[in-house]
Amino acid sequence: MENGMEKKTPLSELMDTTMSKIRDMVDSNSIIGEPITTPDGVTLIPISRVSFGFGSGGSDYGKATQKFGGGGGAGVKIDPVAFLIVKDGITRMMPVAVPAVATVDRILDLVPEMMDRVENFVTKKKEEKEIF
Repeated sequence: MENGMEKKTPLSELMDTTMSKIRDMVDSNSIIGEPITTPDGVTLIPISRVSFGFGSGGSDYGKATQKFGGGGGAGVKIDPVAFLIVKDGITRMMPVAVPAVATVDRILDLVPEMMDRVENFVTKKKEEKEIF
């Protein structure tokens, strides 16, 4: 490294290329997808889980010129997790995963629905009180 400039070697070029390709494959739109609006006014927003990894390696074979061996690889895994559904100002989450198996998982899945029901019940009771 001379004058703050990094010397380009085949290995550094290999790693730069690998990382730039990963950046091209994985961005925030891979996790929170583009919203999809249906004709009846429902907006669907896909949510995904993204995992990625890479590896690079190389050699100079004793620092002699024109003797370089190297390799690189990258992988990306995108799993759909859920959809956010927005309709009439109400947002709900629809999981894509397999239904919950454990009791605790089932309870956690039911919490948003129960909150909606309690809110509706309280609203109805307030309306009935105002009428009478």
